[in-house]
Amino acid sequence: MSSFLKIALRNLFKSPTTDPYPFGETFVPEGLRGKAKYNAGACIACRMCEHVCAGGAIQIREVADKSGLEFILWHNTCTFCGLCEYYCPTKAIRLTEDYHTAHRQEDKYRYVEKGFIKYVNCAGCGTPMVPISPELLQRAYEHVNKEIEMLRHLCPKCRQKRALR
Repeated sequence: MSSFLKIALRNLFKSPTTDPYPFGETFVPEGLRGKAKYNAGACIACRMCEHVCAGGAIQIREVADKSGLEFILWHNTCTFCGLCEYYCPTKAIRLTEDYHTAHRQEDKYRYVEKGFIKYVNCAGCGTPMVPISPELLQRAYEHVNKEIEMLRHLCPKCRQKRALR
């Protein structure tokens, strides 16, 4: 009986050993793979994320008025594997430490991450194209000067013609 009282008194003055979730902030381990966050400004629509997505949660498609591409990530289908982040050349997709995925049943089909990549017209021929993101230029070239910056506004055919001059 005395050993029980010893343990009870010792535990009475200790802080709780469990997390207060959902009533308070909880510990998030470093490197936790939570919900994905999408940056449309950095995306080059290479579709690598769509290709490697293990859960089939990512879809990139042209919008009906053909003004650009729509990025859709279904959080309910995402497996948090991190392949999209790993293979994205511009790091337009990042996994956050937010692991809270609880939502109401009526929001089941609206629990998505969306983005829009607007087409721009090529400065050379006027063809609608996906613009090259500054992140890709930084990755491809050590120093981006005005001549390299001009390449952002040209479609692949016009860039090829310019390179052959």
